[in-house]
Amino acid sequence: MHLWVGLGNPGDKYLKTRHNVGAIILQQLSRECDYKFDKSLNSLIGKNSASDIKLIYLIPQTFMNLSGDAVIKALRSFKILPANMVVFHDEIELPPQKVSYKFGGGHRGHNGLRDIIQKIGTADFHRVRIGVGRPDNEYISVADYVLSNIPQKDIPDINEVEMLLRKENLI
Repeated sequence: MHLWVGLGNPGDKYLKTRHNVGAIILQQLSRECDYKFDKSLNSLIGKNSASDIKLIYLIPQTFMNLSGDAVIKALRSFKILPANMVVFHDEIELPPQKVSYKFGGGHRGHNGLRDIIQKIGTADFHRVRIGVGRPDNEYISVADYVLSNIPQKDIPDINEVEMLLRKENLI
C-alpha cells in the first residue's frame, strides 16, 4: 500500500495558490477518485485499488506548517511505511511548470516538509517537487508570493508529472 500526499492550505482563500500546487496536482492525478473528509485524519482521503498498487490519496486540511499531523496519523492508520509515501509539494527553487523527483534529503526551508520530517522521524520518503519559481519583484516576500494565486499556465502538464512518476517506478 502507498500513500500519496498533496500539500497545501485549507479553504477557498488558498485553493488556487502556488503553495497549493501539490494538492492541485494530486487531485489531477486522482481525477477518477471521490474524496471524502476523514475527521480523525483531518484530511480529504481518496482510495484507488484499481491498479496493482493500492493507493491512498491524502490532502491534509491543516495549514502547511502542520501537515505532519495528518501524515503521521495516515501512515499509522493505514500501516504504511514512510518509504512508501510520495509527497507532492511546491518548490521555489524550480521554475514554473518544471517537475523533479527526489528521495530523502532535507526540507530546504519548506515548512510542510519540515513538519512531516519532524513528525514521522525520517526524511526517507519520495517527493515530487513542483516548480513555482521565485518572485520577480524584490519587494514581494517569498511567503506572500507562494500564497498568491498561481496562473494556470504555470501549473505543469499532468502528463509530464505522470511520465516522471513512471520513470521513478512510482506508478
